[in-house]
Amino acid sequence: MTTLARPGVPAGGFKTIGQVHATNDLVFAQQQNAMGVAVELLTTHTPGAPVVDGEGRFAGFVSEFDILRALVAGKDLNRLTAGDIMAKDRIAVTDSTSIDEAVKLMDDKRLLNLPIERNGKVVYSVTRHDLLRAWIGLGVDIETNVAQ
Repeated sequence: MTTLARPGVPAGGFKTIGQVHATNDLVFAQQQNAMGVAVELLTTHTPGAPVVDGEGRFAGFVSEFDILRALVAGKDLNRLTAGDIMAKDRIAVTDSTSIDEAVKLMDDKRLLNLPIERNGKVVYSVTRHDLLRAWIGLGVDIETNVAQ
C-alpha cells in the first residue's frame, strides 16, 4: 500500500513519468489517413500524438502544426498518411524518466506531448497538462481518487 501525503499523492511526491496519470492514450498508425488524423485530433482536443509502425514501434509524432504545415503547402490530407506528415525525430522517454527530466526535455524541444515507450513500443504520451497536474498534486484518477 502506498503512503499518501494527502489523498492521491504519494508521500514523496510524484517522481517519475510512470507515476503520472496520462490523459492521452491516442496513438496513430503510419498508414492512417491524414484527414482522419486531423479529425481525431480535433474531436479529442489533443494537440498531437505518437505515430507507430506496423509492429507498434515508435516512428514519429504528428501534431496540429504538422497538419497545418501540410495544408499551407497545398497538400490534400485525403491523399496523405500520418507517416507522410509526421515529425520523424523520435523523442520519447520511459516510465523511469524523472518528471524534472521530462519537463526540461519538453521545454528544450518545445513539445506539447511526450511519448512513453515500454519495450520499444509507445504505450501512451503525457502532456504538459499531465505533468502540471502531477507537480501540484492532482496526478490522480479523479473518478476513483486512486494514485496512479
